[in-house]
Amino acid sequence: MSKTLIIAEKPSVANDIAKSLGGFTKHDEYFESDEYVLSSAVGHLLEIAVPEEHDVKRGKWSFAHLPMIPPYFALNPIAKTESRLKVLNRLIKRKDVTGLINACDAGREGELIFRLIAQNAKAKQPVRRLWLQSMTPNAIREGFTHLRSDEEMLPLADAARCRSEADWLIGINGTRAMTAFNSKEGGFYLTTVGRVQTPTLSIVVEREEKIKKFVSRDYWEVRAEFICAAGVYEGRWLDTGFKKDEHDPEKRAERLWSKAAADSIAMACKGKIGNVTEESKPTTSMAPGLFDLTSLQREANGRFGFSAKNTLGLAQALYEKHKVLTYPRTDSRHLPEDYIDTTKQVLNVLTENNNYHTFAKQILAKGWVKPNKRIFDNTKISDHFAIIPTGIAPKGLSEPEQKLYDLVTRRFMAVFFPAAEFQVTTRYTEVSGHQFKTEGKVMTNPGWLAIYGKDVAADDDKEGSGMLVPVAKGEKVKTEKVTPNGLVTKPPARYSEATLLSAMEGAGKLVDSDELRDAMAGKGLGTPATRAAIIEGLLTEKYLLREGRELIPTAKASQLMTLLRGLGVNELTAPELTGEWEYKLSQMEKGRISREEFMREIAQMTQIIVKRAKEYDNETIPGDYATLQTPCPNCAGVVKENYRRFACTKCEFSMSKTPGSRQFEIAEVEELLKERTIGPLQGFRSKMGRPFAAILRIVRDEDIGNFKLEFDFGQNDEEGEDGEGVDFTGQTPVGPCPKCNAGVYEMGLAYVCEHSVAKPKTCDFRSSRIILQQEILPEQMGKLLNEGKTDLLPGFVSQRTRRAFKAFLVRGKDGKVSFEFEPRKAKPGAKGKEAVEGEGAEAAAVEGDTAAAPAKKPAAKKAAAKPAAKAAAKPAAKKAPAKKAPAKKAAATAE
Repeated sequence: MSKTLIIAEKPSVANDIAKSLGGFTKHDEYFESDEYVLSSAVGHLLEIAVPEEHDVKRGKWSFAHLPMIPPYFALNPIAKTESRLKVLNRLIKRKDVTGLINACDAGREGELIFRLIAQNAKAKQPVRRLWLQSMTPNAIREGFTHLRSDEEMLPLADAARCRSEADWLIGINGTRAMTAFNSKEGGFYLTTVGRVQTPTLSIVVEREEKIKKFVSRDYWEVRAEFICAAGVYEGRWLDTGFKKDEHDPEKRAERLWSKAAADSIAMACKGKIGNVTEESKPTTSMAPGLFDLTSLQREANGRFGFSAKNTLGLAQALYEKHKVLTYPRTDSRHLPEDYIDTTKQVLNVLTENNNYHTFAKQILAKGWVKPNKRIFDNTKISDHFAIIPTGIAPKGLSEPEQKLYDLVTRRFMAVFFPAAEFQVTTRYTEVSGHQFKTEGKVMTNPGWLAIYGKDVAADDDKEGSGMLVPVAKGEKVKTEKVTPNGLVTKPPARYSEATLLSAMEGAGKLVDSDELRDAMAGKGLGTPATRAAIIEGLLTEKYLLREGRELIPTAKASQLMTLLRGLGVNELTAPELTGEWEYKLSQMEKGRISREEFMREIAQMTQIIVKRAKEYDNETIPGDYATLQTPCPNCAGVVKENYRRFACTKCEFSMSKTPGSRQFEIAEVEELLKERTIGPLQGFRSKMGRPFAAILRIVRDEDIGNFKLEFDFGQNDEEGEDGEGVDFTGQTPVGPCPKCNAGVYEMGLAYVCEHSVAKPKTCDFRSSRIILQQEILPEQMGKLLNEGKTDLLPGFVSQRTRRAFKAFLVRGKDGKVSFEFEPRKAKPGAKGKEAVEGEGAEAAAVEGDTAAAPAKKPAAKKAAAKPAAKAAAKPAAKKAPAKKAPAKKAAATAE
């Protein structure tokens, strides 16, 4: 008997379909009924492959292989989901499977996921399309009675393929071209670019440029206290004739730009009688809409400091593991119109939760769940609807998971509550011809704010809110105190993840063309599902640093923007490219533009990007470059920055801005020129792209009669200046040697026993200052040597998996340094290595260590078969102590 294979995008959707249609038997990897076989992908299972002839090592990227525009796009399985792809291939090739139904998400990406799976399996069966915007059983059954034809979906499939292939072409050619350009003088300077990544970075860099160029200006505000029969109130002086100045947005009606003017107003008003006029009117505030992923990430970042990546991970766990939230990777803030009954069912479950009982019961009792386009609107839903609770009672949530669940649940209830009501009073007090403004805002009915603990007695949090003391009609007030307050204008705030997510979401507003702006409406840069990964990618590539909640662009980011602007590759720095693509892809979905036409234009753009990078002279790229404060070490002249180097304006001294493929920060160069040494620093890469750590020194080269920059790996220090060993006189040891009890000192990139660098050498104790990217600070090495164990250190990174883990360093009786991990709770029924949860056990196994100990034994057992002191080290960014063992020669040139 022939059957039809249904392929959903996610296992949860396959489960919903099986329950809704009924009659299925569950197997390990699929469901089966008399009519259907049902299985699912887990998102994208395939990616575009680099053609074999171009698949060169990173360290060998050059213009010789560019542009890379393959005649066709081959596919590679994504390694972590390859087993799922094999399952689907096997099901597609079953002899009894005579038809396919694409049940992936209703949108461009869902169409692409299915098409690539079918292409990979060389499927020849006819295809029909299930198009769902709601996952209620009725909607699923209805969808199966109105399946769309394959021909009907071809324009959407073309648009999906074009978006994917165009992103690949621009990303891989742009990245390799910019990397080749920056690596012209040797080394490997990875410079990643992309259609979404680079305009996002541009937004942050442009804000930083405004902050750096900002010049604070002094201004004054005049505030007065007025006494009436009922009490005292405050007012702020206001220029009633003020008009906005488009050329000077810092001007405000309440600001005065000279102290004399402020003092004059204060003198004129002090002690005088004032006349009062006021108006009072009611106003309302509706609850904010339901969460999509981006708004949830913004709210969680603002309230709890969660990164966008962490919020997505928590929401995904609440969806997949706990099943208490709906699918989180959504760009919609609305629910399907047939979701009213489901909503009531969810609220019924919430009435059983003590945290939500009162509000959920009130919503149901008052009949507030009813058709309402602000909440239920099919036209505002594409692939997925808003994030709401599922109606399954949460159990065993972690504290961060509980916070996020509570955030979503309260927002879900709030949208059904009536608006909050306020009485807003605006009072003007006229004194000696000057107007002072006072505002009061009093909550009269909390409405939806009751869900967040606000009541009628509570005042709004904003400045100027609260109950005003009453002034009788016709009453005169006395001006008791008038104070001119000196203030300064402030630069724009740096982006946080919350505000950057907003900027990405609203990037279409930055586009000048009405047509392109309309195409980006509701889309912006990236998608809710990818924005967190874009920000994390910029952090990983060291384009951005996270300090507290601020995102700060690095020198590498500024240099990339300088390069792209200098090359005239504006397509990669502005959101217009996304707008243009979205417009043309939407036209393609309507059958108005062909796939071939669009891809020809992308190929042309790729050619232009590579051509400009090939032809441009890298020494003459214009930019906003720094003039350093520290003088030249050779002649005390002024050192200035250009695109490639820091160079003296008087003599021949210069040094690379990117030694070992690592971009200098200006502060680091100032320190290096002043101290003649800096480090150890992390982030250097060899010509083959391998990371390493090093100290940098500026030393005099007698052959050229000038100073030069060199790496110092510390090995030459061990001979001492006269070849008679190293003299540590005047330095304080960090602790006793575990082998011979002599002093252990900091030297270069290691901690060494003084007897290991003496003549004759009588000890061999040595421990790296950097172990698996974690710098071991002197105080921690002191604890290790004196107490036998460091504190729990969080920054180790596995060499094989690149995952971070936490561990203690412990000293063995033989003097060897090893890892030890926190004891963790055993999984029920687990044995041996599998019984230990968390980063520690995984890291031990990953590194080839032996201490993934059984849970019943505490972590007193060392977790390192290979000593931690010999683990591959990656550098740290801390400053080295001023006193060092003398260096005879630097280890290598840093140019």
